Amino acid sequence: MATSSTPAAPRLLAGGNPQIPKGEGDAPVQAWIAAVPGWKQQAARQLDALVVAAIPKVRKAVKWNSPLYAVEGKDGWFLSMHCYARYIKVAFFRGASLDPMPPESSKSQDTRYLHVFEDIPLDTAQFTRWVKQASRLPGERM
Repeated sequence: MATSSTPAAPRLLAGGNPQIPKGEGDAPVQAWIAAVPGWKQQAARQLDALVVAAIPKVRKAVKWNSPLYAVEGKDGWFLSMHCYARYIKVAFFRGASLDPMPPESSKSQDTRYLHVFEDIPLDTAQFTRWVKQASRLPGERM
């Protein structure tokens, strides 16, 4: 029986979200991005780069198969991403406090979402403004 030294590709969960072991730091987030299918991989890479550019000392982790972002030295997370079949859902955990609020509502009063679609250009300037605002708010403990 031959064995391969190449690790198996991460399994995609329903909707295409990669199943990535939880972990702290940039490496698990980059593994999640590398496993994202199709056009969403480049979109996730862009979102990650925009967060890093806006918050140079951002802290990253993967929990529950989703990348999370926090301000280094602050308790709690301000943003996460999750893949669905047709879009990437970006969660701003205190999004109801952002001006303007991200467009999609949540069951949580505080959380607002941005859905990133293949055929709708991302407003990078607005996204960056939301990231900067969100990073100044209390984070969500998880």
